[in-house]
Amino acid sequence: MPWIKTVEPQEAEGELKAEYDRAVERAGKVFNILKIQSLNPATLHASMELYLATMHAPSGLTRAERELLATVVSWANHCFY
Repeated sequence: MPWIKTVEPQEAEGELKAEYDRAVERAGKVFNILKIQSLNPATLHASMELYLATMHAPSGLTRAERELLATVVSWANHCFY
């Protein structure tokens, strides 16, 4: 398994700390999928904007259907996070 340097929440500052704080507000913690982007806070922010638009914006799919699709795709790709 590869090792990638990340910034832990207690070490975060500035823009990254703001992103981590929003993550904690949304989910109660900072998941590894966010930490893996911690060396580039602008990329993390853009990724979260895409996620929020995909999962929460108006759509022909319900939120539950979107979560189910995300789960199945993650499983099919052997991505267990």
